[in-house]
Amino acid sequence: MFMKSFDLKKLSRPVVLSLVISSAALSAVWEEPAFATEAAVSAATVNYERDWIVTPKAAYELIQQGALVLDARDVDLKKKQGVLANAVPVTWQDLSEPDLPTKGRLIGDANELTKKLQALGISKNQPIVVVADPINGWGEDGRVAWSLRSVGHTQVVIADGGLAAIQKVGALAIQPAKIPGDFVVAGASKYEIKKEEIKDHLPKKDLALLDVREPREYAGKTPYGESRGGHVPGAQGLWYKDLIGKDGKLLPRAQIEKVLAAKGVTKDKEVVPYCTGGIRSGWTTLVLTDLGYKARNYTGSMWEWSAQPAAEYPLQKN
Repeated sequence: MFMKSFDLKKLSRPVVLSLVISSAALSAVWEEPAFATEAAVSAATVNYERDWIVTPKAAYELIQQGALVLDARDVDLKKKQGVLANAVPVTWQDLSEPDLPTKGRLIGDANELTKKLQALGISKNQPIVVVADPINGWGEDGRVAWSLRSVGHTQVVIADGGLAAIQKVGALAIQPAKIPGDFVVAGASKYEIKKEEIKDHLPKKDLALLDVREPREYAGKTPYGESRGGHVPGAQGLWYKDLIGKDGKLLPRAQIEKVLAAKGVTKDKEVVPYCTGGIRSGWTTLVLTDLGYKARNYTGSMWEWSAQPAAEYPLQKN
């Protein structure tokens, strides 16, 4: 509309250039931000460095091509919904420290964790599809996939919509795991953050802390055995399931990014999700990483943080 009020033929060249540049600048200001690319739609298009979440069709094709399938549903859901033939049953607890307050953290002994993973049939060059139930579960597929990515396996994905979405594509022919596997756990993970580092960053306010628990937990309730209630100072509350639709699939990616932006989570910041024991936040970290954010999961989460001295590891209830 602005440009239509002028006859460009009657204007001098410098004026025309000025108007064009000004119009371009205004367009840049008003332009919608560039959003993350959509999930890989087929096995052939999967880029493991970028794609941590793939479409059900891509996951189905990976499985048909021989990917290892880890069934991360909890024990009760496996019993209720039925065993998945030839899939390897695993729970997040299998890969985590056994006792509070560090129950959410990955097993710290690399040799012990390596043995556990090899016993599951995990090999370094075999792709892995982790499945679970996003509607009735707690993000277990994301947590297990995040765990494997964190210790150095580079070909691990989950399916958008979980197991049910993959099964709608077609009948699965899962190949049995070859046990033992040959995967060896790598060193320190760039996808995990420790409590000491979060504590040191609190005065700087340079981390985008994301509390992905239920609103009641963020407000101070302690339904899962936390020593103290509340949230880490400066953390924004975002119930992780608010990023999932009724069908169990992620909301449109552009919509997710707008939700995150409203919480102050942008791609120029390092994002630290946490929950009770790093399960829901593991799923969230996987989603954020897939979308192109710099994210690290605080696996100790509230079980660990709330068990520390309140003066050093404070919590807020407002």
